[in-house]
Amino acid sequence: MDLSIILMIIGIICIIVSFFLKDTSKKLEQDLEDLSISIYQETNSIKKRLKIVEEELLLEPNFTVKPKQRESFSRNMQSVPQSKDHTTGKAFQVNEILVNQVIQLNKQGYPIEEISKMSTLSKSQILDILKNEGNR
Repeated sequence: MDLSIILMIIGIICIIVSFFLKDTSKKLEQDLEDLSISIYQETNSIKKRLKIVEEELLLEPNFTVKPKQRESFSRNMQSVPQSKDHTTGKAFQVNEILVNQVIQLNKQGYPIEEISKMSTLSKSQILDILKNEGNR
């Protein structure tokens, strides 16, 4: 037999065998697609949870972490801005995240009335925060 005939027979046999073998690349593509979809869903879920936590923190202006020691309590109290409410004359504490949010909203050009609605602080508290620029 001639070498060319042998090579043709081997080629034909390989083509016929390839029709009967399963294509593993399609399974890999499907697995990769499933993985990317699940990661996308988990990322969206985490973003939603984070948004809920941020909203809860903004709704609780007196939120403070309970310290383990007496020393850390005094340090925490120094880091939380204190101001005086002009309507009642009482001192109040504002969460640092809320202070940063008020400052950023003011820099973005929001009026004080709208910042008050968004942050659940009174107008006098917002004015005091902006006057101090969040400094302690």
